[in-house]
Amino acid sequence: MPSNADLLKEYHLFCKKKNKKPDPYLENILITRKVRSLSGIVVVSVLTKPYPCPGKCIFCPEEKGMPKSYFSTEPAVMRAIGCNFDPYAQVEKRLQALKNSGHPTDKIELIILGGTWSFLEKKYQTYFITQCFAAANNYQEKSLEKSQKRNEKAKQRIIGITVETRPDFINEKEIIRMRKLGVTRVELGVQSIYDDVLKKNKRGHDREKVIKATCLLKKAGFKICYHLMPNLLGSNVEKDEQMFKEVFNNDNFKPDLLKIYPCALLKEAPLYKLWKEKKYHHYSEKELTDLLIKIKADIPLYCRIQRLVRDIPSRQIISGPTKISNLRQILQKKGAQCSCIRCREVKENYNLKEKLFLFKNEYQASKGKEIFLSFENKSQTKLYSLLRLRLPEEKKHFISTLKKAALIREVHTFGKVNPLEKKSLLSAQHKGLGKKMIKEAERMTAQKGYFKIAVISGVGVRDYYRKLGYRLKDTYMVKSLKP
Repeated sequence: MPSNADLLKEYHLFCKKKNKKPDPYLENILITRKVRSLSGIVVVSVLTKPYPCPGKCIFCPEEKGMPKSYFSTEPAVMRAIGCNFDPYAQVEKRLQALKNSGHPTDKIELIILGGTWSFLEKKYQTYFITQCFAAANNYQEKSLEKSQKRNEKAKQRIIGITVETRPDFINEKEIIRMRKLGVTRVELGVQSIYDDVLKKNKRGHDREKVIKATCLLKKAGFKICYHLMPNLLGSNVEKDEQMFKEVFNNDNFKPDLLKIYPCALLKEAPLYKLWKEKKYHHYSEKELTDLLIKIKADIPLYCRIQRLVRDIPSRQIISGPTKISNLRQILQKKGAQCSCIRCREVKENYNLKEKLFLFKNEYQASKGKEIFLSFENKSQTKLYSLLRLRLPEEKKHFISTLKKAALIREVHTFGKVNPLEKKSLLSAQHKGLGKKMIKEAERMTAQKGYFKIAVISGVGVRDYYRKLGYRLKDTYMVKSLKP
């Protein structure tokens, strides 16, 4: 039998030859791995070349010829190796694979993996991101700025860029540089918020560095994803449970997204030796699943759990519950309740006739008020669209454009990716939900006495904001408001 991808390819050739308009319902049936485009974007993960890491973490594995903490057997790493870590080739091949599977590639969320991004050479950073834009544009420009400008109106637009780094590498200068590169989201390797645990695991930073990095990033409008690691040396089930509670109850933290990486026991990490000497003990399967069920039950509506376990092949893991690759499914069978964004996204359950309600959730975080707007069904079990608005308490700012400005940190409509400038009965996108929330955010901002609102827009979304009266200034889309 031919694969769905082959059938879809032949169907598109047939439509082109006969000058027929493709049937969206038939295309939807033939799409493989639908989940890849059901969050309103397609994710393209790329890996930087192997480069020294400043950290000495005892849980972190190191394989020769690989970026630290990554294995050559991981799916994203295997794709990078096949492209010899070339950024252009990685993006190009991934986009082609998505197209062949029937996924629109109009809206790309670029995720750059490979360890501590901020420790890489600045020239390499610029080269890497320039090549990613060039691949999306299918055109090679001489500079990053020109590539970004071209992407604003390209067929394949990079609507957001994520990098991963350490809290102790975040400062004002680094944040300004990230913005020039087009970065909109930062994944922070927090691992723990307790100094004694951080010290025992040789993280090289303390709790205060996490608090400072979180505050600076939110102040500049970035979305923040914490990497948190239960079962570290020096922690226990009770302490880990308390850590997750504090992360969402303490105003100094409160990340927008979360990656939960239970500590994996790997032969290539220094922690293995301590385990052999019986100085470290991993949780049992029951201890870990019970802990994760409790964690998921307390996740607030404004946070998205990106991952529950690291994508390390089980054969690499020596012992412990992290050998279980389908942990999320096991938790669902156990009836784990979760109200995080990922669990509520509308996905394929879009109903054009369903009545939507605009919800507002306010909370204090990192010296500012965060307002989480969302379009959902009445029971708040189906999330269609969201907006993150920040009203800073401080009037001073290290970025002049953001002085006395309110900040829109994210606007996102979920469901099946709808190609640019098109409407579909199968998708919640392009129905005006985002525009309505932006209008409401502007109204609330003006009511609070702010004369200006700024958006940390991805390069590929700038044109969308221009149509709403925003103008590009210092990498942000800015609009003046009447009180």
